[in-house]
Amino acid sequence: MRKRAGVIILSLLLCFSVFSQISGIPREETLIAGTLTGRAVAPSNFNVFTVSWRSPDRGVQQLMLEPLWLMEPTRGEVINALAAEGPIYNEDFTQMTIKLRKGCYWSDGVEITADDIVYGIETAMRYPGMGNHDSFNLYIEKVYKTDDYTVVFELKEPNARFHTSFVDRWGGWRPFPKHVFEKVDDPITFDFNPPISSGPYVLKDYDSAGYWTLWEKRKDWNRTPTGILFGEPNPKYVLFYHYGETSNKVIAQANHNLDMTDLTMESFRALLQRNPYTRGYRIEYPWVVNTDPCIIGITFNNDVYPYNLKDVRWALTLAIDIVDYIGITCDGVSPMGALHIPATPYYLKVYYEPMEEWLKNFTLDIEVNGQPFKPYDPSATLRAAQYARERGYEVPNDIETLKEMFGHGWWKYSPEVAEQLLIRNGFKRDKNGKWLLPDGKPWKISILSGANPSDPAYINGLAAAQQWRNFGIDVTLLSNESMGDLVTFGNFEVSTTTPAAEPWGGHPDLYRVFSAIHSKFYKPKGEAVAGSLGPSAGRWTNPQMDKIIEGMEKLDWDDPSNIELGIEGLKILVEEMPTIPVCNFPGVVGWDEYYWTNYPGAENPYIMPYQHWPNLKYMLPYLEPTGRK
Repeated sequence: MRKRAGVIILSLLLCFSVFSQISGIPREETLIAGTLTGRAVAPSNFNVFTVSWRSPDRGVQQLMLEPLWLMEPTRGEVINALAAEGPIYNEDFTQMTIKLRKGCYWSDGVEITADDIVYGIETAMRYPGMGNHDSFNLYIEKVYKTDDYTVVFELKEPNARFHTSFVDRWGGWRPFPKHVFEKVDDPITFDFNPPISSGPYVLKDYDSAGYWTLWEKRKDWNRTPTGILFGEPNPKYVLFYHYGETSNKVIAQANHNLDMTDLTMESFRALLQRNPYTRGYRIEYPWVVNTDPCIIGITFNNDVYPYNLKDVRWALTLAIDIVDYIGITCDGVSPMGALHIPATPYYLKVYYEPMEEWLKNFTLDIEVNGQPFKPYDPSATLRAAQYARERGYEVPNDIETLKEMFGHGWWKYSPEVAEQLLIRNGFKRDKNGKWLLPDGKPWKISILSGANPSDPAYINGLAAAQQWRNFGIDVTLLSNESMGDLVTFGNFEVSTTTPAAEPWGGHPDLYRVFSAIHSKFYKPKGEAVAGSLGPSAGRWTNPQMDKIIEGMEKLDWDDPSNIELGIEGLKILVEEMPTIPVCNFPGVVGWDEYYWTNYPGAENPYIMPYQHWPNLKYMLPYLEPTGRK
C-alpha cells in the first residue's frame, strides 16, 4: 500500500511540477519534449560553439540555431538552410564557395551575412577552445567574402568533402553573430546569455538546476530558414524537460505532460496500456523508427587472435540465427541489415536493392555438397514476419512492405558451415561439444559492452552471447562504463561498439563510413585510433579499401561514380566481415496526441521524427493543435 501511494504521489508531482514552475504559459500552445542527453550541465551557458559540452539538445540545436546545410535522412536530402544552394567547388577542389540565403536575420534584428561566416571561421581558427579549430587550421588557407552573401574558402590541399564540416547532423559548425561575439574579451568563456537566435525560437526562461529550458516563437519567424522554407511553426512555446529515468517519462506522458520523448520498448508498451493518446512512429507493430541512420552489431578486434582470421569472423556470423537474435534484442521490431549501413528506406533504395543480386550470388571459399556456399538468406524477411505473427502481432503479407519493416534479408543460420570453417583452421570440439582453440585450450569470448542495461547495444551483446553459447563457445558479457576508452585503445576482444561509422542518412556518400578505415589511420593495440567505431575501432585495414577511399576523395560527393565506389566498398566489408552488422538502431519514440497531432509517423514521414535532432524546427510547422485545453 505504501509503495502504491508513493507511485500516486510521484505521478501527481510530475503532472503539476512543470507548469507550477512556469506560470502564464498556456499548455495548449506548448509542445513539451524530452531531452536525450539528460540535465543541462551548464544551464546558464548557451555558447555551444566551443569544444565543451553544452547540452545542445535542450532546444539549442533544434530551435535556436540554423546551420548552413542540414541532413534529412527521412526525406533523403540535404536541406539548404542558411546556404541558398549547395557548396560550389573549383575543378581541383582547392576552393569552395558558399552562397548565403538572403532575408535571414538574427533575433535582435541584425541581418545574417557573409561577415558572420568569415568572422566565425577566423575566430574558430584563432582560439584552440573553439569547435573545429584543428580541422579548420588543417584545411583552410584563408577565408573571405566577395559580397554580403558570398563566402570563399581557399584550401591548403584538395578536399572534396570540406563542406561536410558545415552539414548539421546532430552536430556541425553553425554560424554565430559577429556583432555579439566581437564585443567580448574571450569567446571561449563567454556564456552567450541571453542567446541571439538564427532559428525560429528565442529563449524565454530556463531552470537554474538544468532540468528545463523554455523557448518562445519569434515574432519575425518568417525571417529564418525555417519560416522561409516550411512556414510558421505552430507551437508558440516549446519546453524541453528532463524527467530522468524512463518510468518518470511514462508517468509524465500518461498525464499529458510530455508530448515527445525517447523510450525503451518496455516503457513504450507500458504507455500504450496507460495512455490512449500515445502512439509510436508506426501506429501498429513494429512501432519503431526505421529511418535512424545507425546500425548496431558486433565489432571484432582484428589485432587479437583468432578474430584476425576471416574464417573465424564468418563462422561466428553463420552461428547466429538472425530472427532469434533480433527477437532477443528488440522483440523483432528493427529491420535487419546485412550491409554495413542501416536498412533505412533511403538506403534500401540506394544500396540494398542494387546489391541484392550480388548478395544472393555471393559465395564463401568453402563448399557444401560439392557447391560453393552462398551465405545470404533472403528468406530471413519472411521468417522475421512469421516470428511476429507467432508473437501475436498482425503483419501484412506483401513482400515489399515486409522488406521495409524487417529488411531485405541476412546471413543464413548455418552452424554446420561455421563448424567447417573453424575445423579447417585447427579448431576442434571437446567431448562435451565445447569449442577448443587449435592449441587445445577452451575458446572463451569476452564481449565488452556499456553499463546501461536498457541500451539496445547492451541487449545486442546479450543476444550475441546467447547465440555463440548455443554454438558451443564459452561467452562472457563484460559491462564497463569506460567502454569507449577501452575500445579506442584496443583493449578488448569483441565489443558491442557500432559495427560501422554512421552514414549521412540522407545522402548516398559513404565516405563518412569508410574514411577512418584507411590504413594510414591504423594504430596498434595500446594506441588510440582516430575512428572509434566499426572496422577502424577493430584495427582492420585492407589495401583494396584504401583505394576505394582514395578514389572517393577525388570525387564530388554528388558524382554518380561515388555510389559505385560505395557499392565496391560495401562488397569488401561483406567479404571480409571485420565487424558484424545486425540491425537498425531500434529508435523508440512516444508521441502524445492529446494536445498535438500530425507527427511525422511512418504513414506520413515528412521529416526526421526525433525531438532531439536539429530537424525538429522543420517539423513544427506541420504539427497541428487539437484544441484541447
